Amino acid sequence: MSHFKPDIKEILQEFKSKGCTKIKLTVPHQGIKCSHEDRTITITPLKLTLNYYFRNDFDKINQIELDNKFAYVSINIPDNDLIEPNGYLGVDRNTTGHIAVAGNPETGKIIKLGKEAGHVHKKYSKMRKNLQKKGKYRKAKRIKNRESRIVKDINHKVARKIVQEAKDNGMGIKLEYLNGIRNAKSSKSFRYSLNSWSFYQLKTMIEYKARLPGIPVAYVDPYNTSKECSRCGQIGNRSGKSFKCTNCGHVDHADANASFNIALRPVFEEGIDQLYVDRDAYKGNTGIPKEATLGTVATLEPHML
Repeated sequence: MSHFKPDIKEILQEFKSKGCTKIKLTVPHQGIKCSHEDRTITITPLKLTLNYYFRNDFDKINQIELDNKFAYVSINIPDNDLIEPNGYLGVDRNTTGHIAVAGNPETGKIIKLGKEAGHVHKKYSKMRKNLQKKGKYRKAKRIKNRESRIVKDINHKVARKIVQEAKDNGMGIKLEYLNGIRNAKSSKSFRYSLNSWSFYQLKTMIEYKARLPGIPVAYVDPYNTSKECSRCGQIGNRSGKSFKCTNCGHVDHADANASFNIALRPVFEEGIDQLYVDRDAYKGNTGIPKEATLGTVATLEPHML
């Protein structure tokens, strides 16, 4: 796909001569023909035929972007039917020192993910401050963008691990409905990293990665998930990373206990306005656009595969 006809290069060169730098020609699906048997894509307006070597189970090509070297193909992959889960994996995103903690109440297995977030933020925060003191604001912005890319990569890995764990055990995934958080239970050194982390980005990644293998993703009421005992359901004492139930004596890691509570709670099927507000969790927001949090708790949003 790296060798295009001269006329495409001439078109791109014409735009560049007018001061445009990063140029891509976008061809919508109406101008594209595809042969799954021959593994070829024909771009009709340009009279250009390309061989493709990626997965062949797509049902539609949405569009193709062309520059002078590569073709960027956007495809639509049909969703699989949702499985009937044996149970649910509870994922606590409002954690102490990690991006997410996933708990399987059937086996008692706990997975703690994204601990490196704190180290990433400390490293790049220090670099930005030093650059800003020297007046190098453009370089500081590049450092911030680099941190954002690392954040996105870690979110991808965390989401992939959660979905794979659910798939291996034939389970669904349950999340708290969190439309804005400022974590008050974290240590001061880690608090900013968690608050600035994109909860919505991780949520979206978990959803679309779960759709391909047909794993259902559901939402539960977040009220008191961090305070209730996962054994007896009574309110216990939480102190930092530790949880102790004064009723049954159960002792556990606080985030592990919360993840079990999330997994065991019934799916919330009403509107957002019916949710209780956990005052320990809802004391601010992470700058997520308002429109990104609209919808109902039990309905999955459209995804870009």
